[in-house]
Amino acid sequence: MKHTDYFKNFMDNTVNLSKYKLELLSDRVDAVYDCLKGDEYLGPLLKKKIPQGSWPQRTIINPQNGKAFDGDFMVQMDENPDWASDLNKYGDAIYNVLHKTSPYKDMPHGRKCRCVYLNYADNAMHVDIVPFVVRADGSKWIINRDDNVRERTDPDGFTNWMKTKDEIAGKRLREVIRIMKFLRDHRNSFTGTKSILLTTLLGERVEAWRKVIDAGYYADLPTALLHIVSDLDEWLQANPTKPVIMDPSGSGTSFDHRWTQETYSYFRDRIHTHADEIKAAYDEPDPDKSVKKWQALFGVGFTAPKPSSSSGKYSSMGTGATAAGAATVNLSGRAG
Repeated sequence: MKHTDYFKNFMDNTVNLSKYKLELLSDRVDAVYDCLKGDEYLGPLLKKKIPQGSWPQRTIINPQNGKAFDGDFMVQMDENPDWASDLNKYGDAIYNVLHKTSPYKDMPHGRKCRCVYLNYADNAMHVDIVPFVVRADGSKWIINRDDNVRERTDPDGFTNWMKTKDEIAGKRLREVIRIMKFLRDHRNSFTGTKSILLTTLLGERVEAWRKVIDAGYYADLPTALLHIVSDLDEWLQANPTKPVIMDPSGSGTSFDHRWTQETYSYFRDRIHTHADEIKAAYDEPDPDKSVKKWQALFGVGFTAPKPSSSSGKYSSMGTGATAAGAATVNLSGRAG
């Protein structure tokens, strides 16, 4: 059975990141960018900031207890010909400003392959700042400091692709992605698979022609979950060897470096198991048995909504069914 009321309660109160945390993330990103922009030397090189990853894609979820939620944003910088032989100077320029400026100099911060990171108190959240250059020919690049090379990117293209796929799926794709990220992060399934890979693989399974054959293919969240995961399972079973996963924006970038054959094989096996579990819970005609099967998959957070104290009817209160994107509707960026 579908149990759509359980699914709504599950998303509102267990999976989705709260509106408060989304607004906090937005405020902190603004503050970091203002700090960078206000620097005497770095400021003139900065053009704009572009939110990136699960935050603008509205696929961000609540973190596990004791772990941080995160937001990524790209900082567009003017290309500096003097840095052509040492591309790490783009990231270093951002790091150096944070390293000397309060309060950021006293917070855990550092440099990773493609970003500068900043951790907030009590590991409550962290921010990744990604240097981003638009060259004279209009091409867009991020910097890989480990290899001292540019990597092609198209954040707006990914956003448009994601929007198109979500509309085909009746606005259910983003919710399905959140649920699958919940299984990965909170239920310790297919650990090691990056969000960009999960998002791309699930999105690529959404096709308009399926609604021609079955108009209700993505009719509601449990139905969309069943079909998208089943379609992904079918595709994975047909590909035992790690396939090439390209950026669907058309940037020409491959995501292959983000996993190994071992990680892929584990992901393939876990999705096969989850596809069977979802189908069993969905097809179970007995309401109580169906709920137990969904709970075996999702945990104790998959429960019925609590009755409203004033009306006796189920309350729709919570973090909000669309809270995971409430503060970021007009943002763009590549999923992370």
